[in-house]
Amino acid sequence: MNTNQLHPTIDSIAGECIAVRMRMLNRDVTKIYDVALRPLSLKVSQMNILVAAGKMGIARPAEVCARLHLDVSTLSRNVERMKARGWLEVIPDADGRAQPFRLTSEGAKLLKKAVPAWEKAQHQATALLGDDFVELLGQTAERLKLDTHSH
Repeated sequence: MNTNQLHPTIDSIAGECIAVRMRMLNRDVTKIYDVALRPLSLKVSQMNILVAAGKMGIARPAEVCARLHLDVSTLSRNVERMKARGWLEVIPDADGRAQPFRLTSEGAKLLKKAVPAWEKAQHQATALLGDDFVELLGQTAERLKLDTHSH
């Protein structure tokens, strides 16, 4: 098959691929949050881990990975950086491999300081995506959460 025969397929994938469009959208939305949080030396991906740790009390890596759809290496890399900054601390565990962690008081203060920047980014992202899309996004996220719990 020569390239000319592939053009309709290439054009179709380039213009319609849901995965590509979601990744582009993800990058743009992530940038909104990262720019807003930059004065605090915080990224939205790190903020989500801090929030998960604050919500869970003692955060077990496998559970955080499942909740945030992260792979273990991404989580451990971020946890190491946040431990170095004093935002998280590892809790000794009977199973020395798991390395559960929790939010420190410094991490909690950072989250409190980050709220206005997060709210600003939330408004910007909503303006970009539109209220209807944000509503559908919430519904889809809930459906995905239900699907993962049923498997």
